Amino acid sequence: MSRKQTAHGFTAVDSHKSPRSWVRVLDKLHQEPFYVAYKTRIFEFLKPQHDGMYLEVGTGTGDDARAVAKAARATVVGMDISRTMTSEARRRGLQTSIVGDAASLPFAENTFDGCWADRTFQHLADPDQALREIVRVAKPAGRIVVVDPDYGTQAMDFPDQELALRVFRFRADCGLRNGTLAHRMPGMFNALGLSDIQVEAMTLVVRDPTAVDNVMGLRTWARSAQSIGYISEEDATRWEVLFDRTIAAGRFMYTVTFFLSAGVKPV
Repeated sequence: MSRKQTAHGFTAVDSHKSPRSWVRVLDKLHQEPFYVAYKTRIFEFLKPQHDGMYLEVGTGTGDDARAVAKAARATVVGMDISRTMTSEARRRGLQTSIVGDAASLPFAENTFDGCWADRTFQHLADPDQALREIVRVAKPAGRIVVVDPDYGTQAMDFPDQELALRVFRFRADCGLRNGTLAHRMPGMFNALGLSDIQVEAMTLVVRDPTAVDNVMGLRTWARSAQSIGYISEEDATRWEVLFDRTIAAGRFMYTVTFFLSAGVKPV
């Protein structure tokens, strides 16, 4: 099967025909209880301190950075590769939002009391370099938290499980740069000498198909796979027919597991 990378919105927000559509995607996700719950765990892992200086890599609209800054009475810098996102973050009140590349952070060594990245590493061209950069700019004893879904864990109640597995494999291998990286993050932390490494798995369970399709485009994955020769046109059509039948039968359920990894930079 081809492993050709397909275009994914969050790697090229600014060049999208409707950049602000990705702002709306983030806003919808932030309303989901699952996302609220795991973002709370990020805060608990990060343990931000009053008057501390923190960095969010891949800040998006800046809502999480502002929430951490307010709750901890700390300073939070939000960095994103997208000018659309950083402009929106500033519009919403995060004046410390800047454009930057995770693989080459524009900060001196030992700048931040803690750093985090939420659903960012799945999109990065060089996740190893990005993690080295995050460790570099964190202060000794600074806490680092990285969260991503691992698309190798996907499951769905679907009549043709073999086809479902192929479509999910497409999503993991071609629809994202690092679709199955998340479970390997603790090992990457260890390789860079981080201590007190913790990992926690949280599973997103979706019963409402519109919640997934409107945000993740689940029904469209098969056509995207077909467009690069990953599956046949016949299989793409079969996916759509069975997808619709599954919904009509009230059997829809899709799950994917997120991994939250945390560690501390050595003193």
